[in-house]
Amino acid sequence: MKKLLLFTLSGIICQFIVAQDITMRLWPAGKIPNWKKSDDREKWDSADIVRVSKVQDPDIAIYLPTKRLATGQAIVICPGGGYSILAYNLEGSDPARMLAAKGIAAIVLKYRLPDRPSNINPTLSPLMDAQRAIRMVRYYAEKWNIKKDRIGIMGFSAGGHLASTAGTHFDNGNPSSPDSIEQQSCRPDFMVLAYPVITMSKPLMHTGSRNRLIGGNVDSVRLANYYSSELQVTDQTPPTFLIHAMDDRTVPVENSLMLYQALRDHRIPSEMHIFPKGGHGFGLALGTSNEKWMDLCVDWIRGLIPPK
Repeated sequence: MKKLLLFTLSGIICQFIVAQDITMRLWPAGKIPNWKKSDDREKWDSADIVRVSKVQDPDIAIYLPTKRLATGQAIVICPGGGYSILAYNLEGSDPARMLAAKGIAAIVLKYRLPDRPSNINPTLSPLMDAQRAIRMVRYYAEKWNIKKDRIGIMGFSAGGHLASTAGTHFDNGNPSSPDSIEQQSCRPDFMVLAYPVITMSKPLMHTGSRNRLIGGNVDSVRLANYYSSELQVTDQTPPTFLIHAMDDRTVPVENSLMLYQALRDHRIPSEMHIFPKGGHGFGLALGTSNEKWMDLCVDWIRGLIPPK
């Protein structure tokens, strides 16, 4: 089923035809891992920025391009919000619609946040959900007109931390699992990181993200290393696209710079754009001098397709 979408981004009215977007649960009902019953109830605050908190039942919203436009590529999008909330439209559905209009299937991940009582081990849930989302896209790739080896991950701010964690901690799937989705690899084929949280160590860490993900865990030193993506890059880390603003006072630009250096050290194909202004949390940055970043990003993603 296809529909005409009309929506507004920073005052600009946009329209295009995409396949009907679908929302799917990440996990079977009653089988969410690392979850226990609590009094939490998911909350959506609707304003200019839609903020989702207290996520209990993670899901993915799928935005598919028309077959005429489709490149066969897909990207899982992790909205940011300091691991406290998800900036769902600013860093999720708005970029998804733009990517779908440019032929790239976009899958917005509503992931569990670590500082909620429904987590058994708070540090595990976000990565579990990100890995599951990548596996699901691979599982449904043929049905969604996607190539299995062209599935990436995108993240903004703390969502960028989650995306970079998924890009540095992955597996090839469990072939003996009775769950066909879990048999799929969770390695992203590429990463797009927008003003990402990268390190979990002083002095450049984002304190709120670190405290919510790791907190006062007795094993916090080991976990800080494990979740500092600049320390986890290997020769198998996927190609990466980075953007950041020099005047970002929330997540210092050095987060992107140190990851880029680690990628260079391992000869991982990467591209980075540092803008002089923009601060933090600019999303698509429409109406500003930074809005070209998405075109640069799409060109880079398309360039990953092997020549015929």
